Amino acid sequence: MAAGQFLVPLMSGFVITVIFMPLFIGYLHFKKEGQTIREEGPKWHAKKNGTPTMGGLLFIIAAVVSSIWVGLFLKQLTNSLLIAMFILVLYGILGFSDDFIKVFRKQNLGLRAWQKLLGQIIGGIVFIAVYFHEGFSTALEIPVIGTISSNWFFCVFVLVWLVGFSNAVNLTDGIDGLVAGLATISFATYTIIAFRQNQIDVAIFGLSIIGGLLGFLIYNKKPAQIFMGDVGSLALGGALAAMSILLHREFSLLLVGLVYVIETASVMLQVGSFKLFHKRIFKMSPIHHHFEMSGWSEWRIDISFWLFSIICSAIYLLIF
Repeated sequence: MAAGQFLVPLMSGFVITVIFMPLFIGYLHFKKEGQTIREEGPKWHAKKNGTPTMGGLLFIIAAVVSSIWVGLFLKQLTNSLLIAMFILVLYGILGFSDDFIKVFRKQNLGLRAWQKLLGQIIGGIVFIAVYFHEGFSTALEIPVIGTISSNWFFCVFVLVWLVGFSNAVNLTDGIDGLVAGLATISFATYTIIAFRQNQIDVAIFGLSIIGGLLGFLIYNKKPAQIFMGDVGSLALGGALAAMSILLHREFSLLLVGLVYVIETASVMLQVGSFKLFHKRIFKMSPIHHHFEMSGWSEWRIDISFWLFSIICSAIYLLIF
């Protein structure tokens, strides 16, 4: 893939998102549909009430369109690329359904947990079926433990990985620009790995998403004109997990996506501590809200978390 071709899927995803996002924002304002901010969050988030959401819908469309036409042009529209897009779209549909119920039907709880989980598992099963059909290796290199070669273990692992990181990214999406920036860094890391491994199809997928995210960040940075919603965060988490599996770098996501892991762990620790000891470890969870409650601005949190993510990704790329 030449340098010029390298820019094509990225620019395609970027341009599509930048052109159509203002129209989408305008439509949601016209319909007077916006995010309802939860009362449990920081009190100063109340001013964000009514901000349009579901912006992830557009960067998903941009990523899929870019992946397809560039994949066709470069003769790289492989099953690996298609199954990665499938996870992005299916998890996006689950998130869109959740957002739609909350925003348009005014039911703040959205989809039930079991409905989301069922959809995520079904997506994982389809992913596994295609993975086996392609004859990819199911051996897992687990740090410290070693290699485990078991089809059943691999199947369970894939389901846990896809569902777990989809929800982890969803939990991380709590302040303006945070996940858009973090996901850009994560996808860039896996795109570099894809190029190193000459998996151009997976690289095209990563570049298309990066372009869409960069275009979205223009409108999502503080003060956000639109939020990505569950449609964006669930899709991004699932797509990241799918990329790590397709590149056979599954456990790299524990370092490359360490911020998502910490955010999820903070919620689990907070809930566990309160139920067992009736005490809170953090001022609020997920942990980005703890820093907000400690007086950090959203920009300071964004930049700090982005830098931490860049360092984690750089460590992985340099060492492994």
